[in-house]
Amino acid sequence: MSNRVSDNLAPRRVYVVLSLRSLPYARYGLQSLLLHSLKELDIALITDSYEDREALLRAASEWENPNEHPIRIVVKQELDDFEAHIFGRLPNLRSFRHGHPCWRKITDPLLIARPGDEMIILDPDLYFPNRFIFEATPPQGLLLMWQKPNCLLPPEVVRCAIDSAIPLARHVDIGVAQWRSPADLDWLDWILGKLGGPALPQAMHVEAIVWAAIAMREGGGYLDPRYWKCWQRTPAKRLLRRIGFSGGKILKSEPWHDIKCFHAGGEAKWWLAEMEQHGLPGVIREHTEPGDIRPFVELTPERYAREEARKRFVRGLDCFQILH
Repeated sequence: MSNRVSDNLAPRRVYVVLSLRSLPYARYGLQSLLLHSLKELDIALITDSYEDREALLRAASEWENPNEHPIRIVVKQELDDFEAHIFGRLPNLRSFRHGHPCWRKITDPLLIARPGDEMIILDPDLYFPNRFIFEATPPQGLLLMWQKPNCLLPPEVVRCAIDSAIPLARHVDIGVAQWRSPADLDWLDWILGKLGGPALPQAMHVEAIVWAAIAMREGGGYLDPRYWKCWQRTPAKRLLRRIGFSGGKILKSEPWHDIKCFHAGGEAKWWLAEMEQHGLPGVIREHTEPGDIRPFVELTPERYAREEARKRFVRGLDCFQILH
């Protein structure tokens, strides 16, 4: 009972791994977060260098923050001592932290959060168009965004997980993750070793494979895709681009008034500026109602083989997307 009361009173703890290279589009998502969250936030931006921190401090000083959500900017190097203390006997986890920068979305919040703290981990290419409340982070388990295909890449690492009998969740999108500290670090180190350890390819979507494994081990579920929506590059949108429609105009077709959060993945992240300039139609709405949490669905070897075959077919045609 005390944890539940504490959660209601405490600020929501948000983590964003933010490179200075991402700032041209991330500024729009972070501004929308500051303006539209109806609950107090405690935001940690985790960046690569002290120089990046100075640049982010200058940028943050220009953002509207009427509710005065505290923002702290943490440099990767500042967490090295915590890494040595917390991950010290776990070589695969330490190697993973120094791999692709996106992988630090998994490792670095674990170095900052206190036991029992929630961790709302956000990609920098999210946009929050309406006033909203984050879903409740469960006492145990993981919440992830849902998308129609899977973004589990590269295939050789997925096959390695399947061959090692590591269950993976299907439909995983890595725009938002919500869970609690502490994690089972010994198990996490073990699966990273099984997936390749220091030899893991430096591909950002390896992160999705690790989240998919955590999902099947910890339980939880998918955030309601009616409120937490991912960009999908459908055949119709591809056609509009080919005949000259701007990205900003294409984004306007999304159901902005109905959602809490939009993950502007891929090319769509670079269209947020144009969309902001023209403005969203209508008025901002308020979404305080919780969405339905859907149970994770396992990606079976048979299903994965079929999906990979379809992807190869689509790449060959270069015209249609038929994943389902």
